[in-house]
Amino acid sequence: MNALADFYQNLGLALSLLVIATFVVAGMIKGVIGLGLPTVAMGLLGLAMAPSQAAALLIIPATFTNVWQLAFGGHLQGLVKRLWPMLLAIFFGTAVGTLWIGMAGGHWVVRGLGAALLLYALSGLFLPTLSVSRRHEPWLGPLCGVITGVITSATGVFVIPAVPYMQALGLSRDELVQALGLSFTVSTLALAGGLLWRGSLGGAELSASLLALIPAVLGMWLGQWLRQRISAVLFRRVFFIGLGALGAHLLISG
Repeated sequence: MNALADFYQNLGLALSLLVIATFVVAGMIKGVIGLGLPTVAMGLLGLAMAPSQAAALLIIPATFTNVWQLAFGGHLQGLVKRLWPMLLAIFFGTAVGTLWIGMAGGHWVVRGLGAALLLYALSGLFLPTLSVSRRHEPWLGPLCGVITGVITSATGVFVIPAVPYMQALGLSRDELVQALGLSFTVSTLALAGGLLWRGSLGGAELSASLLALIPAVLGMWLGQWLRQRISAVLFRRVFFIGLGALGAHLLISG
């Protein structure tokens, strides 16, 4: 408890309020479209703190909400059987990236985060619906997993290229939602391992991350309520435009 108090005291009131607001917004977006919590959290928190510190804060909220997402749908066994090469490659890519690049901070990491966010936003806005043949999955899945893992280790963002790849597999809506939850859970755990190895994830960070779970869950509840009242397509478009602007700002300003 003292470590938790010290953590937020060191952040200060303004940054603590930013953390709360960020996870409410990120949770709300995830509640509406089924993804976006770590991406939004890293983007907004990256404006005011080191990426490694932001990544440590999202570990528990991201893990909890992703396990929640993957637990329902009835397709878990089949998805694990189909996606395990990509999931294993995510762990491998994150491990290699942690040893090779890490998330040590600096302008280039912030710009890398901005580039990842901008690329994800542009793919969501303009990339046509792709299709991946079953015969290409044995090599394309692991390749996407390794690249996703390396990007995760450097920026804390684990949507590129894993999300477009899974969207191209021809999964049903329920399967896709569950597959996203599965991939994000693996990525979050791999990221947590990398942060722990580099000494960026200790008791104070985990306690602070646990506290961040409260606004994240509140945001998810608000998002699920909002999803029944607005067009998910419109919300998704606005989300990607805002994410792209945020990514461009981080990329330019560093």
